[in-house]
Amino acid sequence: MKSENLALDADTLSHLKSWIGNTETLGDELSAAPVRALSATLDRDDAPPSPGSVLAPLWHWLYFLPQHRQSELGPDGHARRGGFLPPVPLPRRMWAGGRLRWQQHNPLRVGDVVQRVSRIASVTHKAGRSGDLMFVLVQHEVHNSRGLALTEEHDIVYRAAAQNGDPTAPPVAAPTNAAWQRDIVPDAVLLFRYSALTFNGHRIHYDRQYVTEVEGYPGLVVHGPLIATLLVDLVRRQAPGAIIRSFNFRVVRPTFDLHPFRIHGQASDDGKGVKLWATDHEGWLTMQGSVELA
Repeated sequence: MKSENLALDADTLSHLKSWIGNTETLGDELSAAPVRALSATLDRDDAPPSPGSVLAPLWHWLYFLPQHRQSELGPDGHARRGGFLPPVPLPRRMWAGGRLRWQQHNPLRVGDVVQRVSRIASVTHKAGRSGDLMFVLVQHEVHNSRGLALTEEHDIVYRAAAQNGDPTAPPVAAPTNAAWQRDIVPDAVLLFRYSALTFNGHRIHYDRQYVTEVEGYPGLVVHGPLIATLLVDLVRRQAPGAIIRSFNFRVVRPTFDLHPFRIHGQASDDGKGVKLWATDHEGWLTMQGSVELA
């Protein structure tokens, strides 16, 4: 761990914090083709989208995609660091969670011309059990021609490469009171299709040799946003008339393609919310979240 610790000395941390306040503005059009493709990927029987169709919650992740030139990519398949995001000198990068709120009077619709304004809100260093951790909080606002449609906070965590003998966090027991549940088989085809739909070049999701030999994971890593999308999709399947006002989620433990996993839901007694969580093949908690219903 010595090299990683030296990389995060006081001068480096000060340099990384200088990214706080950095902004980026991207434009896009909510075309129908990605909606059809994600519907097929999630094994849904949706009617074909048409102009004006309301975009399902979290499906805005199909847009504002990174489009860096091939020569601008780093060895992990991500863009080389130091653009909008700070150049954190730790090799592992993961989507750790997020918080989203939709404007009910102004839903995103297929055909909308949209703009996303992003801002680095914080850059935080912590010492974990296996070394340095860097947390970057990104705030997004998505607007269409009618005004603000969605606000989002996106948590990114960077950590050191795995080392032999690193301590591992103890697994967390999952709730056992699920009213809804669904089994998911995260095979390589599902992971490839989601990577392709989100133009995600991160090799941990499709390159087994890289993810096991370089980053030290036991198998392909299931995308955190994919699991989050499946959790919200469970609500849509079980309560098709419900309108989701907000969604919060947090990754607890990585999920790999080696075994099926399960997603769960439990509606609150007052019908105003749903607790959601995912578990691995051993029943340990891997993601937890909640939705607020309108």
